[in-house]
Formats: sequence, C-alpha cells, structure tokens
Amino acid sequence: MGGMDDREKGFEGRFAHDQELDFKATVRRNKLLGLWAAELLDKTGDDADAYAKEVVKSDFEEAGHEDVYRKVKGDLDAAGVEISEHVVRTKMDQLLAEARQQIMAEG
Repeated sequence: MGGMDDREKGFEGRFAHDQELDFKATVRRNKLLGLWAAELLDKTGDDADAYAKEVVKSDFEEAGHEDVYRKVKGDLDAAGVEISEHVVRTKMDQLLAEARQQIMAEG
C-alpha cells in the first residue's frame, strides 16, 4: 500500500506545483498586459507601473480572465484608443505564453 500512497502524494505534489506555476504565470501576464496597455494609454515610468498593478489587482474580482479583459478594454475605450476585442484577447493569450516561458526559464 505504501507505493500507492507515495504515488498519490506525487500526483498531489505535481498538481500543487502546476497550480502555483499557473498562478504565477497569470499574475505575470496581467502585469505584462498592464504595461502593454499603459503604453497605448501614453503612460510611462511610475504611471505605467501603477497601471500594471491595477490590472493585476483587477484579476481578483472574479474567477477567470474576463475581469482583466474588461478592465483593460474599458480603460482603452475610455481613453479613445481604438482597439478591437480580438486584438486585446490575442495579446492576453500571447502574453500568457510569454509569461509561462519566463517563469519556466527562471526555474
């Protein structure tokens, strides 16, 4: 029975590790997305960093990625930046892949 317990613990450990990596990648993606949007909003330096933090915080409003999308798209729309839903969602996907690569490279 010890072998089954060890195997189960191994699976649980791997699941927890994967969940942690997904969380870190999502947070990193949101920061990168915030910096990307900040550039479109003509924010630089501390203003860009502060905006990126707002985007990261927006992800804690509800499960999933819609809260982040609404935050960024809403801010861009409010500022008169013409950008399609498709472009924002595609950028979110690209930046998530980039964030995962960064996290994995960091070890």
